[in-house]
Amino acid sequence: MSNLDLPPALEATNMQWLGTRHVGKVRDSYVRGEERVLIATDRLSAFDKIITSVPLKGQVLTQMADFWFKRVASIVSHHVVAVPDPCVVIAREVRIIPIEVVVRGFLAGSAWRDYNAGRPISGVTLPPGMREFERLLEPVVTPSTKEAIGSHDMPISEAEIIKRGIVSASIWEQVRTKALQLFRLASLELSERGLIFVDTKYEFGLLDGRVVLADEIHTLDSSRFWMQGSYEAKLSAQEPPEMLDKEPIRRWLMERGFQGDGAIPTLSDEYRHELMRHYIRSYELITGTIFHGDMSAPTPRIERNLSNYFGL
Repeated sequence: MSNLDLPPALEATNMQWLGTRHVGKVRDSYVRGEERVLIATDRLSAFDKIITSVPLKGQVLTQMADFWFKRVASIVSHHVVAVPDPCVVIAREVRIIPIEVVVRGFLAGSAWRDYNAGRPISGVTLPPGMREFERLLEPVVTPSTKEAIGSHDMPISEAEIIKRGIVSASIWEQVRTKALQLFRLASLELSERGLIFVDTKYEFGLLDGRVVLADEIHTLDSSRFWMQGSYEAKLSAQEPPEMLDKEPIRRWLMERGFQGDGAIPTLSDEYRHELMRHYIRSYELITGTIFHGDMSAPTPRIERNLSNYFGL
């Protein structure tokens, strides 16, 4: 495949026959009674803005999340019912807790930017003198609010979550406990594959009064992953680790003066192709399995698979 020979990208959906449509940064969803159809598009978001589309990205995210949902069922119930298409999850409709539950094991990304500016990270104050990419003494929970598309998610402390009544103290304790358990499970498994699990975000909801895991889990859009073998040498040389996640894209944008405001830099087809290969390679390293992408036109395929699934 040449740099310009890109598979068709799924940039948006409009399948009103599925139910009430909701558009997120990356996923379009349709509510059907007590179920929600989640379709992962190929939209690429960074700094809370849609930047471009990357072919096969939605398939990578969906299959990676499915891989991890199957591994965490012993820790927490989740919303997944079925995966009838490489881009589609049928999920139970849950009442989402409007908080991004971020767990960090290293000082990177927005946490480093806050720390370097002398600000606490979601109410968490880290020791002085830390370096970018350094391992924390133990994983910390640094939540943020979940804002509407186009708006920036904002850091919020755990105390403020309870003070505002977003959830009760008992529910939040369940959420933070499960989030840390999930992070530790993935950290151990990824370490066996020569990877470092840097940080991630989880979304939880309530179903019949129970805390359940929702949205996605341990994907390239929600997490950071580094190569373990070169980490110490890179840190000693004050160089960024080898990254398998979305951080290189954020850095590419920042080098061009974009951090969420102003004009979005144009991404060439060559760079979109490079990003597609980055997503596929990362999927294979993170899951330890081969990625089998469907290169066909996504919209007709999704409509056909969902029509078959619902017997329409």
